Amino acid sequence: MKNLTHQITSRRGLPIVVQQAIALLALIVLSPLLLLVALLIKFESNGPVIFSQIRVGENGRQFRCFKFRSMYLPGSPQLANVTMGKSDRTGICQKFFNDPRVTKTGRIIRKLSIDEIPQLVNVLKGDMAIVGPRPHLVTEYMQYEPSVLSRLNCKPGLTGLWQVSGRADTTFEQQLMLDKQYIANQSFWLDVRIFFATIPAVIMARGAY
Repeated sequence: MKNLTHQITSRRGLPIVVQQAIALLALIVLSPLLLLVALLIKFESNGPVIFSQIRVGENGRQFRCFKFRSMYLPGSPQLANVTMGKSDRTGICQKFFNDPRVTKTGRIIRKLSIDEIPQLVNVLKGDMAIVGPRPHLVTEYMQYEPSVLSRLNCKPGLTGLWQVSGRADTTFEQQLMLDKQYIANQSFWLDVRIFFATIPAVIMARGAY
């Protein structure tokens, strides 16, 4: 973590136009994978391929965030006798190591962060950036302390300092601290380093479930 933010002086990250160009190129290159994932999701369970929910972005602006659907829909036969236990992650954001609501395909695409690839569309729309704090749910945003509102001073990102520092293996408070640290040290080179650090983080799948 320290090696990503050491001795950074510039406050500017990757230009949004550059990030949108990267997003467009990535969507084109990954289109065969996206089609395959969409077919697997559709064949395994009923419901839409893409899942969306309202998230809080830059300056508190709400937007619809896209993901591949990785869970069974409420009312599905697979969830008839499912009961949720205690969250495996402490704090506001609840996470479950073995969430019975997640489909077989969903477990794979979550582990490899493939479920978040549709957020490249959010980057193209200007709602998100390639690098930045993760966009939180409205319910999570409502529980912010005033001291962490600064995490809304930039666009939320597909990847960021939190994602390459443990993801769900960290607490919600640690995530907020990492987001504040990123914003305080934001620069072009920090964005580049986080972008390339994301590749081994995704391969190792540490903190992804």
